[in-house]
Amino acid sequence: MSQSDTMIPNKFSLMPGSITRFFLLLIIVLLVTMGVMVQSAVNAWLKDKSYQVVDISNALHKRVDTWRYATWQIYDNIAATTSGGAAGGLQETRLKQDVYYLEKPRRKTEALIFGSHDSATLEMTQRISSYLDTLWGAESVPWSMYYLNGQDNSMILVSTLPLKDLASGFKESTVSNIVDSRRAEMLQQANALDERESFSPLRSLAWQNGHYFTLRTTFNQPGHLATVVAFDLPINDLIPPGMTLDSFRLDQSDTQPVGASAEKSDPDSVRIHFNSSRIEISSQVDSTGLRLVWEVPFGTLLMDTLQNVLLPLLLNIGLLALAIFGYTTFRHQPVRQAELPSTMANNNELHLLRALNEEIVALLPIGLLVHDQEANRTIISNKIADHLLPHLNLQNITSMADQHQGVIQATINNELYEIRQFRSQILPRTQIFIIRDQDREILVNKKLKQAQRLYEKNQQGRAAFMHHIGDALKLPVKQLADGLSALNTPQTQVMAQQADTVVRLVDEIQLLNMLEDESWKTSPSSFAIQDLIDEVVPEVLPVIKRKGLQLFINNHLSRNEERHGDREALRKILLMLIQYSVTTTHIGKITLEISADESASDRLTFRILDTGDGINNNEIDNLHFPFLNDTSEDRYGHANGLTFYLCNQLARRLGGHLNIKSRQELGTRYSLHVKMNAEPQDEEQEERLLDDVVAMVDVTSNEVRNIVIRQLEHWGAGCVTPDERLSSQAYDIFLTDNPSNLTASGLLLSDDENGVRRIGPGQLRVNFNISNAMQEAVLQLIEEQLAQEALPESPLGGDENAQLHASGYYALFVDTVPDDVKRLYTESATSDFAALAQTAHRLKGVFAMLNLVPGKQLCETLEHHIRENDAPSTEKYISDIDAYVKSLL
Repeated sequence: MSQSDTMIPNKFSLMPGSITRFFLLLIIVLLVTMGVMVQSAVNAWLKDKSYQVVDISNALHKRVDTWRYATWQIYDNIAATTSGGAAGGLQETRLKQDVYYLEKPRRKTEALIFGSHDSATLEMTQRISSYLDTLWGAESVPWSMYYLNGQDNSMILVSTLPLKDLASGFKESTVSNIVDSRRAEMLQQANALDERESFSPLRSLAWQNGHYFTLRTTFNQPGHLATVVAFDLPINDLIPPGMTLDSFRLDQSDTQPVGASAEKSDPDSVRIHFNSSRIEISSQVDSTGLRLVWEVPFGTLLMDTLQNVLLPLLLNIGLLALAIFGYTTFRHQPVRQAELPSTMANNNELHLLRALNEEIVALLPIGLLVHDQEANRTIISNKIADHLLPHLNLQNITSMADQHQGVIQATINNELYEIRQFRSQILPRTQIFIIRDQDREILVNKKLKQAQRLYEKNQQGRAAFMHHIGDALKLPVKQLADGLSALNTPQTQVMAQQADTVVRLVDEIQLLNMLEDESWKTSPSSFAIQDLIDEVVPEVLPVIKRKGLQLFINNHLSRNEERHGDREALRKILLMLIQYSVTTTHIGKITLEISADESASDRLTFRILDTGDGINNNEIDNLHFPFLNDTSEDRYGHANGLTFYLCNQLARRLGGHLNIKSRQELGTRYSLHVKMNAEPQDEEQEERLLDDVVAMVDVTSNEVRNIVIRQLEHWGAGCVTPDERLSSQAYDIFLTDNPSNLTASGLLLSDDENGVRRIGPGQLRVNFNISNAMQEAVLQLIEEQLAQEALPESPLGGDENAQLHASGYYALFVDTVPDDVKRLYTESATSDFAALAQTAHRLKGVFAMLNLVPGKQLCETLEHHIRENDAPSTEKYISDIDAYVKSLL
């Protein structure tokens, strides 16, 4: 072991002693810091409380001076003034023996007179009370004044307390005791010295929690007894909130009173005295000979001090505990045994690092050689470099590499190698050579290119195979479907549907092959989106009706708006997505919404929403590759695994994309975004098809109502609903989705009708999702109504009109029935259902007597709605009865 190695343990052996001394010094510093912190907090608390006590004593001094002046004012000016017979208007009430209450209009203060007295005393009492009303008008604490009259030895008490209530109530004994004690004190002072001033200690009025002291002043009068004026001066309003009233007291001072008030900075103005477990802080009340003393327990000082320095004190204690722990740990640390020399540990680590480097170099797929030119020796090399080293002249390679930016090619045993040479940044004379086998890399690249060509050939072969097999299957399957359809039997019809499904699948496979081999070409044209929807709905209607689902088409585009794009591709996408949605939906509805994006006018969004069970994420992955995962199924078969991928590819050809979001048990939303420019529209406003036509839309479903109203308003019609229609408002056509409400001519709206179908005279059933069918039904209904209006006879037939004329009651019918119809309108407007029922019953009797069956049936239906208080239906049937009566007339 070398000398330096033996010195290292001796150097470190001195460290534990230094560390323990450091911790010991830290402990001392923390203890001193803690003591200084506590002392500073205690001094700050004492100084703050001393300032507060001095402030209170100064306030007491000012209060005493103020009421000294008031005492002399009362004696010299108020009590000595005579008004000459003015006492005749004063009144007093005798509360009990020798206790009288002064009646006065102002009630800030109340006055009591104790003992027998004359009118002059009563008048003086009134002046003193009025004077004190002014002084105590804004005070909220209780004030009292006692006037011992030397003229008639009576005593006057003026106070802000309710003396009348106290003297006659349950506090009677308390007031009497206070007055008796004050009289005794004042008589004692009157007999002591002339013009002597005295103060009482602090007193407490327990039932009002009031603390006060009494200022007594004696006035001598020649030939009479001395007069004494005493004021009870409260101190509640002078004490800060943090200091309790019970801890204060007033003591006689051992020093002579001075005229100037004490300052806070004057060391003689306040005294602090520690009396066993209590602290006394006192301050001189100037010009009174009193000292104000505040006495609190020593625990209050400790609690307030700890509360102020709790956080830094805890931090200091924590540091002290940590320092003590460190001191004990290092002081009692056992002596370590002799450790192995550090050189042995370093050698082991170096051996491990060297072994790791050798393993890394051996695993490299290229040749690595590190050569020291100065020593002419190889530092690092692997097997590839060792195999080529006998055939390499490193000096020549270094010279040539310096001339060719560090890269050269060399042929060894008819094999081509690339050698890269780098200079070491750590050892300047050391060269690093990286050797790569160029022949092997060329061979690998050739294999990769051959594999790529094979892959492309397989792709082309697969596309050609799918194309040819599609052509081979399409014709036989189509012939089979046509043959089965011609047989027209239930069994063959099912087989024909399956054959049509196979034909459609073959077409989709061929379309996908055309998309992949770029042979598919788009066929843009101008077309209306609504016309395309009118073609899609009849095609998907059979599968929707088969499962009992509802279909809603919400086209927010204008009816005449045209777009420029591939019409057939968009039609194919919508058909496939709706058919897939039908397969995954077992109950509920499917909604197709068409809207234009607000950000770009040339982009359209088609949203298909269903209320099915939803699809999982694996099924949505078919969007990126066809038939990748299993698809949903119903009792009619599986969903098409090619739909998502093919629709997405077509959407991309149209400048958009397909997005699918689904939630289990809630349904799926298919969002199709395509880019189709809008064709310019004529700026001239053309007359629309249904201008000036009013349509009554009595539809229960909000979705159906919105679809129908949107279509009618696009055609120029005005729409009203039973809730909006007034009783006298007329309409041209009537639309409803409730068969029971279709009693006259009108349209019955449905979502499962193939187009338009007549269900009665003037009554048509139409699919509201097909715009062309809706337009045809509305026009056909209007034409029939115009044809009926053109006839001279009643639309209900000439027999009833002739029957009315032949009955002999036509004149009576003309005179009474129209008035009853007007009465129906009036009673319906006022919601008088009782009178409305009587009028309807009377009309029903008229129709029954004349054997007018339609009118009788209308009245019976009206009575039914009146009993149910159904106002909209009541108004509708009143309008129908009015139209029926007008047709008869």
